[in-house]
Amino acid sequence: MTSPNAHDQPNEPPRTPQQHSPAESSLPIEPIDQQAIGTWLDRLAANTPAPGGGAVAALTAAIGAALGSMVISYTRGKKAFRDQEDELAEAHARLTTIRTMLLNLAAEDADAYARLNALMKLPDDHPDRQTHWADAVRNAIDVPRAGLATCVSLARLLDGLLGRSNQWLASDLAIAAALAAAGARAFSFNVIVNLPQLDDIADQQDLLAQTSAMTRTAQELASNITQTVAQSLAGEIQSSSAAAP
Repeated sequence: MTSPNAHDQPNEPPRTPQQHSPAESSLPIEPIDQQAIGTWLDRLAANTPAPGGGAVAALTAAIGAALGSMVISYTRGKKAFRDQEDELAEAHARLTTIRTMLLNLAAEDADAYARLNALMKLPDDHPDRQTHWADAVRNAIDVPRAGLATCVSLARLLDGLLGRSNQWLASDLAIAAALAAAGARAFSFNVIVNLPQLDDIADQQDLLAQTSAMTRTAQELASNITQTVAQSLAGEIQSSSAAAP
């Protein structure tokens, strides 16, 4: 909800440590993984600032990571993939790390939004706003940037499972990839919506270009998976139809 380079390992963009002022009140956010899904959806639907779009982006991608883990769980131990056991174990561990990172980012996004929103309500010349505004804006951009980078890592990891995982889970792998791409796109909106708050126009343009490039990378990786799986499934249907009496 924040209106406020990744390769193999998801790395969060660096942030400037903030001095929290009394004006920067935080919202009491219960971790997503400690809530019943129905309760969380009710809170999402309510007229409250959090959870919001940032949490949705994070949870969407986290579900994709969990689904990718399921694909690996159904692949490990199979005779055809015995020589890939170490790689599959590493990928499973990394997906677990990514899922945890995304859930943590959901809470960070809500906090970043709360702090920026609190400062927005103050007069422009208020000491707290003047002191903390720049850091709050930067944090409201960096949190979804970290989420976007994590989604790129997720999509790249899932792409590495294509053709190297249980074929009966191919549709689940495609769904996981689609969720990673959706999460990336969602996080990108939370970056872009806050760029106008930056004073430096060149910084705005640079971050916009980086955001577009990362989003495009996630989309391309996911599309490779979904299109490959779709073509494979279509081929199976055609073969089945041809074999029918």
